[in-house]
Amino acid sequence: MDFSKFLDDDFDVKDWVNGAFNVVQKDAPGKADTHAATLVMKLQLFIQEVNNAIEESSNQALQNMPRVLRDVEAVKQEASFLKEQMVLVKEDIRKFEQDTVQSMQVLVEIDQVKGRMQLAAEALQEADKWSTLSADIEETFKTQDLAVISSKLTSMQNSLAMLVDTPDYSEKCVHLEALKNRLEALASPQIVATFNSMSIDQAKLFVKVFTEIDRMPQLLAYYYKCHKGQLVSMWQDISQSELTLKQQLSEFYDTLLSTWHAQLQWTSQVFKNPYEVVTVLLIQTLGAMVPSIPVCLSTAMDRTAQEQRLDILLELNHTTSAFGHGLEAAMLPHLGEHNLLKVNELVCALYDPYKPYQLQYGDLEEAHLLIQISAVPLEHGEVMDCVEELSHSVGKLFGLASAAVDRCVKLTDGLAMCGLLKALKALFTKYVSDFSTTLQSIRKKCKLEDTPSSSAFQEDWTAFQNSVRIIATCGELLRQCGAFEQQLSNKILGTAGKYLSESYSPRSLAGIQEASSTERKSAAKNPWQEYNYLQRGSMAEYNSLMEVLYSLKEKGTGNSSLLAEPRAALTRLNQQANQLAFDSVFLQIKHQLCLVSKMESQESPGFGETYTEDLPTFSLSPQEYITNIGQFLMSLPLHLEPFVAQEDPALEMALHAGKLPFPPEQGDDLPELDNTADYWLGSIARATMQTYCDAMLLIPQLSTHSTKQLATDIDYLSNVMDALGLQPSRTLQQIVTLLRAKPEDYRQTAKLLPRRLASTIAALRCIDY
Repeated sequence: MDFSKFLDDDFDVKDWVNGAFNVVQKDAPGKADTHAATLVMKLQLFIQEVNNAIEESSNQALQNMPRVLRDVEAVKQEASFLKEQMVLVKEDIRKFEQDTVQSMQVLVEIDQVKGRMQLAAEALQEADKWSTLSADIEETFKTQDLAVISSKLTSMQNSLAMLVDTPDYSEKCVHLEALKNRLEALASPQIVATFNSMSIDQAKLFVKVFTEIDRMPQLLAYYYKCHKGQLVSMWQDISQSELTLKQQLSEFYDTLLSTWHAQLQWTSQVFKNPYEVVTVLLIQTLGAMVPSIPVCLSTAMDRTAQEQRLDILLELNHTTSAFGHGLEAAMLPHLGEHNLLKVNELVCALYDPYKPYQLQYGDLEEAHLLIQISAVPLEHGEVMDCVEELSHSVGKLFGLASAAVDRCVKLTDGLAMCGLLKALKALFTKYVSDFSTTLQSIRKKCKLEDTPSSSAFQEDWTAFQNSVRIIATCGELLRQCGAFEQQLSNKILGTAGKYLSESYSPRSLAGIQEASSTERKSAAKNPWQEYNYLQRGSMAEYNSLMEVLYSLKEKGTGNSSLLAEPRAALTRLNQQANQLAFDSVFLQIKHQLCLVSKMESQESPGFGETYTEDLPTFSLSPQEYITNIGQFLMSLPLHLEPFVAQEDPALEMALHAGKLPFPPEQGDDLPELDNTADYWLGSIARATMQTYCDAMLLIPQLSTHSTKQLATDIDYLSNVMDALGLQPSRTLQQIVTLLRAKPEDYRQTAKLLPRRLASTIAALRCIDY
């Protein structure tokens, strides 16, 4: 039986008993009682064994307790004795210090005197050595052994340091410098030969010699002059070849990059600071190039046509940037070992030639875009062709704008965004101007400004259909302008946004401090990433860019107003297109209404006039001009519905953005504003009624028959309006009321109507009012 389970922390009596009985049920079923009796007996025996063991352990513990207490007491006594001994030792040390302090002070002073005497003796020896060395130096120079000469000059230099207070110190300094110059002149041919042959052992010897005589900068000057001359000579050969400037720069930059790797490997074995040495070599090479890169760029730009200058500049800048990225990748693993100020100087020497053109980017981009947009045709002989070209020009316009954004990012890393915005505004201004001129041309081709040659009514919807297509084009312009503005905002923040500090605050000292702190931090960062031509060339434009970035960050790119002016211009263009469509519909109505005053004034009282005066009004029929207008208005919904029913978001946007003339009168219900077709129908109907009223007031005189006929015509038009679900205008209702009034009741009827209108109608009817 396993009794070890009684020691478990999670021992459970029920589980143990069940386990014990499960075994019996398998082996001998039906003998549970016997097994239980056996199990109880075993447990009792086990309990007795445990009790015996506990009792034995307790007895042993009681027997051992006195001995433990004696041991503890002995340890306590020994600790007390040790404490007393420690106090005595401490007291002895204190007494010793008091007794010997005076003696130790004397020893210290004696040691100081000894040290000073030794220094004085060494100084006297060094001073005395100057005379000996000066006498021997000429013989040493005759040996032409650079190491020995260097050693002598070093000793003379050490001796001279001890003679600072002597009267002829300055003369000795001059003499020593002259000797160093002699050594340098003696060694110069060998130095040049060593650097040309890239001999490591000889180079190490010269480094040792020139370090000892404090002439290391002069040795580096020999190194720079030697290798710089070779590189500049290679550039002169390349620049005189038949290759393009891009190919010339690419070839020379490849040479510089391979030189970097080769020279770094060699200088690492010779100089203490190889990275700085090779960096300075490249700086001096870039500065000594003949012709220089700025001259080459200027010549290339002058020889290039205006429309290609920006592309050439991008190609050359890309070539230089590729070299810069390659050099940065080579430096990056050991950037901490570089002199970052020298690296920054190299970065500036490489990229600064492009700075004047980057600062002029806005003007260059503007000239480029204006040339490009001028090549986009909008005007054609036929109206249909004009409409097609206007529709196709939208994609071309925003294609040019997107390409300009890409060029700005590639050439200036987004820093010239202010110049880009200026160029984009010029692009949109030019496009809107050409678009507007084309609309004026279309008006003339559709003869919207001409006086009709005959009174015949001609119903032609072609001009309106073309106008609706132009409106859809304007809607596409507005839609794409909004999308482009959003993309532009995101692009600006995504590229130039890294230059905006978290602590920047516009129009405050913090903004200026932020700029200077960026310069201070650049020393601790990667100079290749910190180069900022705008901050170096135009602080005013840089601050303007920071304000734009700050505004975008605060308001969000979805609420930017970067293209507010172009958007407003496109909205005005859309308004012009809506007006063109309106005029193309209203033209025939206007021509018919202009004939009213002529038709009525041409009538004269003739035979039968007296017989018709008493005829009832319903015996008269509306005249042809008003029935033509009525039929035209009744057909309007059929022509308007298809254009607003089709699913064209651009057209819908343009129709909602445009405003039609003759808005609803104040106080009228405006359900038509929810439906574009109803809005157009209402505007044309109000224009018809207003123009009709104006034409009637121009009639010189009305006879009784003409008065009744005119009232009949107005009634017909009112019925047409009712059929269209529109209300006749107040002026039209007032005119028909005055026309129907009998002469004797005229004054009473006119009391409730506008006085000026009543006087005009009374004059037409020859009524004394």
